[in-house]
Amino acid sequence: NYVRNVTHALLRNRRILQELNPTGKQKVHRDKLQSAGFNFQYFTSRYKTREGAEYFYCFEHGYLHMENNFYLLVVKKDQQ
Repeated sequence: NYVRNVTHALLRNRRILQELNPTGKQKVHRDKLQSAGFNFQYFTSRYKTREGAEYFYCFEHGYLHMENNFYLLVVKKDQQ
């Protein structure tokens, strides 16, 4: 039951990121993600750049926290 719930949350997060990011790179506000049902506690991986920026991924769709509660939505290059 626990695994099913976590898998469901991850897939929901991935679907939300995919819907809000049709071009492969999009800037959205945190409120828009939360109103769609996004849960920031669930992600499949994270990537830290040399500059210290940390991307969180739900499968191939990811996001980067920016200033003023905005997030940059991205897709892994090899997955586009």
